[in-house]
Order: sequence, then C-alpha cells, then structure tokens
Amino acid sequence: MRDALVNPVSLSRQLEGWRGPDGEAAYRRLSEALKLMILDGRLSLNARLPGERRLAETLGVSRITVSAALDRLRGEGFVVSRIGSGSFTALPASPASRPIRPLDGPMQMADPPGVIDMATASMPADEQVHAAYARALEALPAHLPGHGYEPVGVEALRRVVADRYAAEGMATGPDRIVITAGAQNALALLLRAATRPGDVVVTEHPSYPHALDAMTRAALRVVPVAMTPSGWDREGMIATIARVRPRLVYLIGAHHNPTGHVLSAEDEAAFAHAAERAGSLLVLDDTLRELWFDRPPPPPVDHGPHVMRLGSTSKPYWGGLRVGWLHADAAAAEAVVRRRPSLDLGAPVMEQLAAAVLMAGDPAPLVARRAALARQEAHLRARLAQVLPDWRTRRPQGGLSLWVELPRPEGTRLALAAPDHGVRVAPGARFGVGGAFERCLRLPYSRTEADLTQAVDRLAAAWRSLDRPARPGRRREEAVGGTVI
Repeated sequence: MRDALVNPVSLSRQLEGWRGPDGEAAYRRLSEALKLMILDGRLSLNARLPGERRLAETLGVSRITVSAALDRLRGEGFVVSRIGSGSFTALPASPASRPIRPLDGPMQMADPPGVIDMATASMPADEQVHAAYARALEALPAHLPGHGYEPVGVEALRRVVADRYAAEGMATGPDRIVITAGAQNALALLLRAATRPGDVVVTEHPSYPHALDAMTRAALRVVPVAMTPSGWDREGMIATIARVRPRLVYLIGAHHNPTGHVLSAEDEAAFAHAAERAGSLLVLDDTLRELWFDRPPPPPVDHGPHVMRLGSTSKPYWGGLRVGWLHADAAAAEAVVRRRPSLDLGAPVMEQLAAAVLMAGDPAPLVARRAALARQEAHLRARLAQVLPDWRTRRPQGGLSLWVELPRPEGTRLALAAPDHGVRVAPGARFGVGGAFERCLRLPYSRTEADLTQAVDRLAAAWRSLDRPARPGRRREEAVGGTVI
C-alpha cells in the first residue's frame, strides 16, 4: 500500500553490512543493498521510504550519499518520487501493469527455433494415457443419450477419486467430490463460491503463480508467509492466521511448487487447527502428491468441514488431461456447484472417463514415472553442480522441479537472456508477491537427461552473458509475466 511507511530503524537493522569493503562508492553500495531488499521482497512495493535526512542520520552517512543512492534507484526504476508525498519502492515494471507474455504453452512465437523449454514442469503422455482414451471412447456411448453437462462430475470418476482417498486412509464418499477442468479450475470455482472482493488470503511464500494470479483477479488481499529452507514456518504461519483472520488459507502441501517440500502431518494438523480457530477455510493443494521419490507424503486426513483438498491428473499423467477435483464438505461442494454455471458447465465427459480409467488402472506406469523423475532430478542436480557450482539447490522430496538460488539477484535478467542461448526458464519472481525471489529460478526435471544436459550448458552460457551489455529491445515484462506450469 502506498501509505505503508518503512521504519528507518528496522531498515538500518536489515541493511547491516551494506558498506562492504573499501573501493566502491558508498552511494553505489547503498543503492545495491536497497535494490536487493526490494527484489527479495524484504521491502514491500509501494512502501514510502524515510526522508533523506532521517535515513542519513539513521545510517550514519551524509545526506549526499543517501540522495545519490536514491537518484540511482530512481534511474533504474526501483524508486519513484511524488511531489509532496515522498519516495516509494517500485519495480521497473510493476506486477499490476506489466503485459502478460506466456512463459510456456502454445504462444512461443518470440522464441528462436530449437529452444529447450525449462519453464514447463510437466511430463509427456505415455502409452497408458493413449490406452485410457481408447477405453474411454468405448465407454462414451453410455453417456451420449444425456445432455452431457456434468457440473458435479461423472459419478464413475467421483467414486474412483473417493476410493483413492479411502485407500490412503481418509474415508470419504463421491458426494464430497466435485470434478473440475484441472486443479486451477477447482481453485477458481472455490474462490468464486467462498470469497468476496477484499477478503484476506494467507499463503506460503513462494507459491504457485497461477494460484496467486487467481487470488489477485478475485480482488483478494494476499498475505504471504515466508518459508524457511526446511519448509513451512509453523510459528509464523499460525501467528499470521491468528492476527489477520483470513477468509482462506492456501497451502501446497505435497509436493510444494516450486520448492519440493512436503508438509508434515504435524504442521498440517497445526495449520488446520489455527484456521479453525480463526474461522478460516484451509485449502490444501495436493496436485503433485503422487510424484514422490523415497516415500509417499503423509496420508490425507479429514480435519473437518473447513478443510478442502485439490487434486489433478495433469501432473502425474499428462498436462493435456485437464481433469481435477475439489474434495470438500458436502455443503461446501454444493455451494461450489451452485455458483459454477457463471464460470463453466463442467469438465468434458470424455476426459473424465479417461481419468477414471487411469486412476483405477495398473499403478506400475506411475511407479516407473517416479523412478524416471528421481533419475532425472539427480542428473539435473549433478550437472548444475558441475557446470554452475555457485548455484545452490537441494534435493526435493518429490514433484517436478528444483528451486535454485542464484549467487546474485538476476533471475529475471537471466530469463530474458536465456532464449537467445536456446533455453527458456521461469524466474523466481514469478513465484512471489511484490517482486520477491529475484535470486531464484525454478528448473523442472521432467525432460530427458540429454535435454537437461543441454539445457544446463545453455543456461551457463546465458548466465555468463549477463556480464555483457544487454541487447536493446528486450522487455523485463516478457520474462516475469505469463504462464508457468
């Protein structure tokens, strides 16, 4: 918010060590330190900075140093000043105003031929998917006499989903399942049914970009809670839920996109209890829970009517199979279905039948996919360690991607430069609120080992190119906005 004021004492504490070694002008070091805080999300956007005199006194430098640092940030677009109002933090292209240019999907005309797509975290279909569609086609005639609109979902698929939950230890029934056109569609339907403009949503930080986009488009106020290197900040999350009393809490429990963490049973129970005390809904996104390496995530638990779960066939089977579901209390499921016609009239019947065949079929192909993903993840991590040893990452517990920390905050610049070197990537800023995570990059390991080897080599070339002057005409918005799968 524009009336948010940055406390100078707090700012000084966070800027500790900004002076660095001698040899570089103080105003440059100060401007770089402030820029990093803006890019990392430690300074929120549109926050009013202390006046030059007050900031100089707090930092123990001359007002000329502060003035020169702010002038440099203004020139780069990280600070804007308004007569009579003061100076505010900003980004060269703010999330609210940047045009959207997909990072993946069909609209890739601007990319040179032969570019390796490392922005899309999704696997190709295998023979099992083809066979499932063939069987679905055989079952389709039984559904043709009806009108074909399925706002709740085909009963056969709802039963399969309910049986899958029951097999994992959470007894439920098909009346608590609503079939949707993917998990993202399920979230959009739930937001429409359960929230109103201005409601507060608490989420972990970073998080799935399209979930954040859906919340923004629903005019909700997103309150992010930073994750720790080992996962969720239990105390911070519980304290935030108690303080802001959100309408909804959204968490990607297994496996977290983009970090690959898994929400422990203890944390999940604690967050469910905190949400109940605050009168909040808790939405657990389990889209990637099937893609584990060494051991499955904790089994799902029914924490009460205020807790809902999202699932999907797109990640474990094929991105083109746009079938997902919402598991909710019967009353909440009914509310979603009642509000649904203003957004869509149900998922396609053919796809639902194919999803039912896959989920009820032989689990061996999915087991093989897990093993392949584990090999590809190890290969990608080893190649990064060999070619880009100063890029830091950790082995996830599953999912489809690595969360990589760069040695300096240039994720967006790298994403802009990468297509010229034959690879496309999703910058960390796309997974944050307010321009955070410029030091990060998400790299999927869903491609073949040969592709991953080439992709890392091309990324290394793009990274080295950042030390050279950038080509004119490229726009920051192209790398930050758009679709990330």
